Amino acid sequence: MRIDAAVRAARGRLSAAGVDTPGLDARVLAAEAFGVDAAGLISRGGEEAPIGPLAAFEAMVERRAAGEPVGRILGRREFRGLDFALSADTLEPRPDTEALVAVAVAAVRSGTVPGAGPDGEGLRFADLGTGSGAIAVALAAELPAARGIATDMSGGALATAAANAERHGVADRIEFRQGDWLDPLDGWFGLIVSNPPYIETAALAGLPREVREHDPSRALDGGRDGLDAYRAIVGGTAARLLESGLLAVEIGAGQGESVSRLFSRAGLAEVAVHPDIGGRDRVVTGRRTMMRGITASSG
Repeated sequence: MRIDAAVRAARGRLSAAGVDTPGLDARVLAAEAFGVDAAGLISRGGEEAPIGPLAAFEAMVERRAAGEPVGRILGRREFRGLDFALSADTLEPRPDTEALVAVAVAAVRSGTVPGAGPDGEGLRFADLGTGSGAIAVALAAELPAARGIATDMSGGALATAAANAERHGVADRIEFRQGDWLDPLDGWFGLIVSNPPYIETAALAGLPREVREHDPSRALDGGRDGLDAYRAIVGGTAARLLESGLLAVEIGAGQGESVSRLFSRAGLAEVAVHPDIGGRDRVVTGRRTMMRGITASSG
């Protein structure tokens, strides 16, 4: 079988299985199996497919037809132009989450994060529930003088995140700590970010099988109303954010108003909702003010 014929057959197999993007997925998996890039897949399309790579390609196609996401099959996912290894303990980083990094980086570069220079000099940030480490590593890569702490309950996720930090040359500027949200933190931070679980428990069963069957449920389940993690995070910010420090969190569909209300009730100021590239509400930010007589310092 020629390579291009194998790709066409795979596209048909994935389309019949109900995959949303059968052509794209077939090409991505073929490029991986045959060891070529997109251009090479075209230029070599008329060649006879080698038996070993063809068998590997067909096996990957069957996994995709059964509902396994492409990123899980490849074992990696791109985020902010960087490749991140995945494991069973981590979510796949998704393009929507890039909005969170973009908002945080823009705030630092604009000089509105206390103590931080445009390149992150002087910045100490925290990433809560880091998973694959995509957010923390992307922040460290784009703010080359910043330092941070990333937390997660899962030791497996932290191991994956640490390996990703090493891979992208930022391991010396991120410390990984195991524990619940802010519990492992000490000292003060100019920036705290998080992409917490925000799916209502009752809605988990209705998620697409790619998510329901392959992402860890603890990284999805936000409790009865989807807001449990936000309550825990917002409730601890007074003890960890510098005065005027920024808290930025990703939100799910329709949660802008409810999460903003949590921010305001906790005494955060300048609460704002930011869209993702598709124009959907995706990030809520707020700043710490003088709360309950507590004065933050960098010491």
